[in-house]
Amino acid sequence: MRGKQDILVVETAAALADRAAHLFREIVEAAVAARGRSAVALAGGSTPRKMHVLLGQDPISSAIPWNKVHLFWGDERCVPVESPWSNFGCARKDLLDHINIPMENLHPMPGTLPPEEGASRYEKEVPEVFDLVFLGLGIDGHTASLFPGHPSTAAQEGKRKVIPVRGGAPFAARLTLTFAVLNRARNVVFLVSGKKKAGVAKSVLEDRDKGLPAAQVHPVSGNMVWILDRDAASLLPQELLNGTSPR
Repeated sequence: MRGKQDILVVETAAALADRAAHLFREIVEAAVAARGRSAVALAGGSTPRKMHVLLGQDPISSAIPWNKVHLFWGDERCVPVESPWSNFGCARKDLLDHINIPMENLHPMPGTLPPEEGASRYEKEVPEVFDLVFLGLGIDGHTASLFPGHPSTAAQEGKRKVIPVRGGAPFAARLTLTFAVLNRARNVVFLVSGKKKAGVAKSVLEDRDKGLPAAQVHPVSGNMVWILDRDAASLLPQELLNGTSPR
């Protein structure tokens, strides 16, 4: 049986980051209490960066048992860590350099390897079930690096956990987690900010356009939360807002 889907709307991008950071802490604390550790996949792009900054600051940072948290990434461009396009590089600047987390708890995607080799290697690190996966939403409906119309996205590459793809802006070789992994997560949290995302948010949440990769994320037994700022939610009907909807 699928879990519930909550759609939460906050006023600003700053409020979105704050809500997401507190949700991160709550889910991690519960996972550590239940299983002794927590596995989290972070999202790339600009929207999560404000949350990452908050996670690296008190009072939230000191409340998180970082020594029991394992951090992974939902997707990555095949670029050096020093590149401004590196999701891991951005997270290191915003978060990782500011917290006391063991190096062995960090699991960046191997973006400097040939893509197929990098995907195969990362599959060996990815857990069977994530406690928490953060995702963003592209204006074309992509999430992670699962793009509409991409052959690998459509086929989901069987039961593979990680696949190499090419696409996005900038157009580049990438590694991405697959739907097989995303839909096994205990908790999935979408972060959506800005008026330019309003149309695609409506397509996914109200119209349920199955041609969009983001609309294909449905945790089998986990919960899904959408956190949108007011601009991103501006085209959604009132009955969807700040409530629980069936999936």
